[in-house]
Amino acid sequence: MQDLILRIAEKAGINEDIARQAVSIILSFLAKEGPEPEIKQLLDAVPGAREMVDTSDSGAGGSGLLGGMFGGGGVMAVFNELTGLGLEMGEVQTVAKETLDYSREKAGRETVDEIVRSIPGLSQFI
Repeated sequence: MQDLILRIAEKAGINEDIARQAVSIILSFLAKEGPEPEIKQLLDAVPGAREMVDTSDSGAGGSGLLGGMFGGGGVMAVFNELTGLGLEMGEVQTVAKETLDYSREKAGRETVDEIVRSIPGLSQFI
């Protein structure tokens, strides 16, 4: 996972801590909203992904990180959470693209593309 964090920090021009938080937000959202078989494949294939989802901050209310925050807002709630980290639109797009590209490298294009297709509105941000 550290190689993804470094890759994102460099390409987006952000610090590693923000990159780590952003990846955690994205992976947690995918894990909550994506189809279970493909999410399991992704979490099993991407080193450190399961830990990032399992250790996500639960301060958003509801059941864990995603319960209240994403239940009603979907992709826009994720976007708002990422901009809340101080990321601008271009940086959000870079983080999302790099996270998904890395996931494709590890879990396979078909698996990740099925996750993206299954989540309404996600493809417009990548």
